[in-house]
Amino acid sequence: MIIEPTDAIIRVTAACVCGSDLWPYRGVEKLDGPAPMGHEYVGIVEEVGSQVTTIKPGQFVVGSFWASDNTCEICASGYQSGCVHRVLMGTIGTQAERARIPLADGTLVATPTMPDADLIPSLLAASDVLGTGWFAAVAAQTGPGKTVAVVGDGAVGLCAVLAARQLGAERIIAMSRHAPRQELARAFGATDIVTERGDEGVAAIKELTAGLGAHSVVEAVGTQESMTQALRSTRPGGHVGFVGVSHDVSLPGDELFMSLVHLHGGPAPVRQYLPKLIELICDRTIDPGKVFDLTLPLDQAAEGYRAMDERRAVKVLLTP
Repeated sequence: MIIEPTDAIIRVTAACVCGSDLWPYRGVEKLDGPAPMGHEYVGIVEEVGSQVTTIKPGQFVVGSFWASDNTCEICASGYQSGCVHRVLMGTIGTQAERARIPLADGTLVATPTMPDADLIPSLLAASDVLGTGWFAAVAAQTGPGKTVAVVGDGAVGLCAVLAARQLGAERIIAMSRHAPRQELARAFGATDIVTERGDEGVAAIKELTAGLGAHSVVEAVGTQESMTQALRSTRPGGHVGFVGVSHDVSLPGDELFMSLVHLHGGPAPVRQYLPKLIELICDRTIDPGKVFDLTLPLDQAAEGYRAMDERRAVKVLLTP
């Protein structure tokens, strides 16, 4: 129900399980009893609060995993995930039939028309993994003439490959050991696959780049190993875009100092990119919905968590 006059209520058309949802599922993040889950969503607006002016009932909308007013000074600088009034959608939960969206005018972006059913998975991807992968590629200063390496072959890493291709990267190296994910990475634009990890993975990147390392590296996992691998795979003066939710990651100051590598990342300001991503999806330039390789009804969400935890699925789409 409407709580604040800036809220909207949407009927969730599609939701999904995120890799970050697996941290509490595995017990790495402790929960105090039952908690709402899910922060990725698309749907149809059913009701709006009295102060909502740009979003209307009947519209199909996509929103970020952070609710933001999109008007504060931080939002205006392009970092809506740092909005002074931000609300983390995971605290509300979108793996549900309906969801309350705070700060609806700033958070939700309506599609130009009611989308065809086959576009809904891609629009759902824009809510988090595509926007996060895009931010990672931008933070890593991906662009024409650059060699990009992507550490992590989950949905975010795969979407970072797609983003790097759209941003004009000349060479895109996907680090993956899993054949189906390698295939999807190539479909999204990867030019090379590296199967090694750790020091061997770094050596493979160096071998592919004349010993220098990549210009741009995306870290999309959030572990000590992945961050170290990303940092050491980057050439001096290069950039690392890190978006993996960090868990017990530390960087030795002396190594960071001597690396001459730029680091930028954190929770992605997905709202910044939503209008452009929706445009690219609706005109069928990109198809990030391919990251969903298992679709289940909402009442089978537990199986979706198991499938992703056991790496039987890249990403699970839930249909209420």
